[in-house]
Amino acid sequence: MDPLDYFNRELDDHRAVQNRTQETLAAPFQEMLRLWVAAIERGNKILFFGNGGSAADAQHLAAELVVRFISDRKPIAAIALNTDTSALTAGANDLGYDEVFARQIDALGAPGDVVVGITTSGTSPNVVKALQMARAKGLVTTALTGRDGGLMPELADVALIVPATSTRRIQEMHITLGHMLCGALEKSLKLVD
Repeated sequence: MDPLDYFNRELDDHRAVQNRTQETLAAPFQEMLRLWVAAIERGNKILFFGNGGSAADAQHLAAELVVRFISDRKPIAAIALNTDTSALTAGANDLGYDEVFARQIDALGAPGDVVVGITTSGTSPNVVKALQMARAKGLVTTALTGRDGGLMPELADVALIVPATSTRRIQEMHITLGHMLCGALEKSLKLVD
């Protein structure tokens, strides 16, 4: 393996996915931002969740909103459901892992809150069940996903479907889109210049 060739090929592939994302996701991005802004303006919160790398993204984005993203400002109400290890392990043990996020949404979600299910495949059973629970409880459902979207187009009011099949490229776009949503939310709420 030639390290320089690998370096260049990976960045070229990333750039190609970025270009396709820019070409296809402007409208759903704007709609997702509108839903996030409306929820926070109503006094609701944003609940993020996912598995593996998507769990890391959920935790990362919730922290950007609660603490700060661009500069110091008032906190924005957000929670990463996958960070509560006691709820996750008790739920997995007692109810099954497919139910862990749905159970938390049932307990913590209020009508008008926004859920953000993050799944590269769009078919993670616990993300699917969480979105179903959110819908049943009157929450706004959004998703970050990839490939063909899996079940997310049916379950989410808005889904950002990264036009790629590679998990790493999808995850790279998820954190980029997530950062963009956090920054645009701060600006839309006039919390930063």
